[in-house]
Amino acid sequence: MSEEDRFDGWKAPELEDGKLTKWNWMVQHKDNLEIGYKSDIGAFTYINAKHGVEIGEWAQIGSHCSIYSLSTIDNKKGKVTIKKNARIGSHAVVMPGVTIGENSIIGAFSFVNKDIPDNVIAVGTPVKIIRTIDQE
Repeated sequence: MSEEDRFDGWKAPELEDGKLTKWNWMVQHKDNLEIGYKSDIGAFTYINAKHGVEIGEWAQIGSHCSIYSLSTIDNKKGKVTIKKNARIGSHAVVMPGVTIGENSIIGAFSFVNKDIPDNVIAVGTPVKIIRTIDQE
């Protein structure tokens, strides 16, 4: 099955606050979550959208990720923006107030505690940019 076929008939998921979707991911504060066209969120990902989370079209988020617009550990809060066609690897953590740029890739198991510009690959704990992505 091609990438195009996989998203034929795509529609935004039906959300219930604090309950798993039919794809087994969860959001709290669902009214503050914006999901872009043909985005994909992996199983067992948790999204806390209390202060807003925006996921751009064609963005992909791996399984077991955590996206926080609120952190009770260090009292940080702020909207998280994941721009168009960004990719986030499995088990990554995205902290409050972070923007991940268009077409950027975040490696699996990364801790994203700062903004990531467009068209880069970033990995690690804490996340570091390792290279830019050539755009044709």
